[in-house]
Amino acid sequence: MMYGGIDLHSNNCVVVIIDDADRVVAQKRLPNDITKVVGFLARWQGQLAGVVVESTYNWYWLVDGLQDAGHHVHLANTAAIKQYEGLKHSGDEADAQHLAHLLRLGILPTGTILPREQRAVRDLARKRMQLVQLCTANVLAVENIMARQLGRRMTSNQIKRLAGDTIDSLSVAADVGLAIKANVAVIATLRSQIEVLEKRLQERVKPRPQYGLLTSVPGIGQTLATVILLETGPIDRFADVGNFASYARCVDSVHTSNRKKKGEGNVKNGNKYLAWAFVEAANFARRFCPEANRFHERKKARTNNIVATKALAHKLARACYHILKEGKPFDVTRCFV
Repeated sequence: MMYGGIDLHSNNCVVVIIDDADRVVAQKRLPNDITKVVGFLARWQGQLAGVVVESTYNWYWLVDGLQDAGHHVHLANTAAIKQYEGLKHSGDEADAQHLAHLLRLGILPTGTILPREQRAVRDLARKRMQLVQLCTANVLAVENIMARQLGRRMTSNQIKRLAGDTIDSLSVAADVGLAIKANVAVIATLRSQIEVLEKRLQERVKPRPQYGLLTSVPGIGQTLATVILLETGPIDRFADVGNFASYARCVDSVHTSNRKKKGEGNVKNGNKYLAWAFVEAANFARRFCPEANRFHERKKARTNNIVATKALAHKLARACYHILKEGKPFDVTRCFV
C-alpha cells in the first residue's frame, strides 16, 4: 500500500508518497491547482490507502477536489501533531512525509471533514459574527467621539438611529461631524447585511429538530442556538460529553503530577465560537433562570464571578451535548440537581 501526505501553503503544496517501508516513492512541489495535484496522484490512486492534508486556513478546495477524484482524504489535526524533537533538518518535504508516516502507523490525529454544504452555512454564521463585531466597533467609535467632544454618553440604540440632520445639529466641528457620519453610514450598511444573513441562517437551521431542542435551554435563543448547532456539527463525532465540553473550551487545561500543578496545556485548543456561545448563554441563563442563578451564586461565593460564569457555561455545554445526543428538550432538574 501507498500513503500520501500533502504540506499545504498559500500558493503551492508539496505532495509526498511513501510505501509500507517508509521509502519515498514520489514527491513534488505543485501549484495550488487541483487538476495538477490529482494528476500527480493518479498513477498511484489504486494503491493509495489515503491522503493526508494539513488543516490549514485554505484546505477546502484541496480536500473537496481530492474527494471528488475518489481519494480517501484525512484532515490532519496539526495542533495535536508534535514533530520529533532534535531533528537536524526539516522542510516541506519532511513535513509531508511525516504526515504520510503517521497515517501508515495509524496514529494520525485527525479533524472532522464536514460536508461542503454544512461548512458553507457554518461559515455564513461566522461571517455574521464578524459583521456584528465590526458594527460594534463603529458604534464604540461614535460613543468615544461624543464623550471626547461633548462630554456626554450616547447609547448604542441612539447611535444607530442617528440621521444626517441630527449630526449636523450637534455642537461639533465640521470635520468631527463628517467622522461621525462616516461611522453611522458604515453601521447602517453593516446592519442591513446582518439582517440578510440572519434571514438566510434562519431558513437553513430553523427546520432542523436540533434547533428547537437547543432553544429549550435557558439562555439560548435564536442566535446562540444557530452558532451551537452549526459549530457542533454531527454530535456523534464526540466520544462522550467530556470531549464536547473540552472542544467548547469549558474545561481547564492543566498538567499535574503527584497532585501538584506542573503547567498548562494549550488553552486555545477547541472551538472559540462555541466557547463564546456558552459563556453568552451562561450570562443570559443566570438572569432569567432561577436554578441557573442559584448555581452561579453558589460558585461565585466560593470563587469569583468569572469562574462561576465559566462553570455555568460548562453546565450548559454538557446539557446541550445530552440534548443533541438523546433528542430530548432541556430538563432543568436534571441539569441543576
